[in-house]
Amino acid sequence: MTDHADPTPADWSYDTAAVQTAIPRGLGETIGFPIHAAAAFQFDTLEQAQEEFQVNDGYSYARLQNPTVKALEARITALEGGAATVAVSTGQAATLTSILSVCRAGDHVVSAASLFGGSTGMLTNILPLMGITATLVDGTPEAIQGAMRENTRVVWAEMISNPAGDVPDIAALADLAHARGALLAIDNTCGSVGYLCRPLEHGADIVSQSLTKWAGGHGSVMGGSVTVGTRHDLGRNPIYTDGGEQSVLNVRGDAALAWRQRWLGAHQIGMTLAPHSAFLIAQGLETLALRVARESATALALALWLHAHPKVGTVSYAGLPEHRFHANAMKQLPRGQGAVLTFEVPDPSAFMARVRVLRIAPNLGDVRTLIVHPWTTTHGRVPESARYAAGVSPTTIRMSVGVEDLGDLQADIEQAL
Repeated sequence: MTDHADPTPADWSYDTAAVQTAIPRGLGETIGFPIHAAAAFQFDTLEQAQEEFQVNDGYSYARLQNPTVKALEARITALEGGAATVAVSTGQAATLTSILSVCRAGDHVVSAASLFGGSTGMLTNILPLMGITATLVDGTPEAIQGAMRENTRVVWAEMISNPAGDVPDIAALADLAHARGALLAIDNTCGSVGYLCRPLEHGADIVSQSLTKWAGGHGSVMGGSVTVGTRHDLGRNPIYTDGGEQSVLNVRGDAALAWRQRWLGAHQIGMTLAPHSAFLIAQGLETLALRVARESATALALALWLHAHPKVGTVSYAGLPEHRFHANAMKQLPRGQGAVLTFEVPDPSAFMARVRVLRIAPNLGDVRTLIVHPWTTTHGRVPESARYAAGVSPTTIRMSVGVEDLGDLQADIEQAL
């Protein structure tokens, strides 16, 4: 069985790594990822099985690892500039894995308030059931610092928040978290698997994302991933230091964080990514750079056009000079400010009923341009105050820009207005 963990050459560009990583060379090898539809893998001896179940470096049971999924993980690791990745069933599963990898009952999370509604719900509804509390504040370093506690284990933020488009100062938040012995986790879904931003290079410790969006790219598959680098310090987290010589940190060393994430997300909770889903996501990654470059350029053009339109209210897009995080965006997102923007219309229901090119659907990152009314859908179950904090109002339309012609999109919006 081919090992897909070979390192990607450091001099490869993003575009090259996206199509070449984890594809072996040799007589009879496939160009692309084969799909390994298997629930378990064989051993020759009892001793082999015993060793694998102790170290979990190879293949035993598909809930833990699968060759197709492992190849995808190697590609994501290369594209994010990380050390290790675990792929799981959804972006929500990746969020849960990220937080539980460094938090247990009695611990605390500080998060930017401008978040995807599912993340807000997890922080405020699910984690408290496990004894983990969360404080959601404005995404500025000053607000984050003011919310930190002695038991804060992780600071959470989104790179290009959904849907407001906030762009955190990753280096500043990393310094705040590290000063307290906490880690910084960034949801990089809108950062497009490292194409627009590599949070680890700016000081983040954990990169979580939904692979359903730009990684898959065609609205056909669900998945999530968690990637870690090498610079995180776990020395002040009791999860890793308790136990003396048998502590997780002492036993696992530099691989402790990555090991715990796979142990939690895959081994213990079973949020496994299916091999066929991994195959579809890997194919999507091969054209991500092409898609996201075009989508970001079109999104900026639409934002500028909408900003000047007399029938449109506030437009939120980090590429606009008026956006409060524009400076952060210019510093951290040199390839583009993403494909998601929001704008306000007087009557969202009437507007959405008239669109003919835009599609009404709650996904992001599709090749088709999608719109949704967050107030009643993605953030509909979030308390009203939290909706406003996330940049959502009753008149907000969220748009995920696809690869259609700019003129066709403008014409459709114009007639719908």
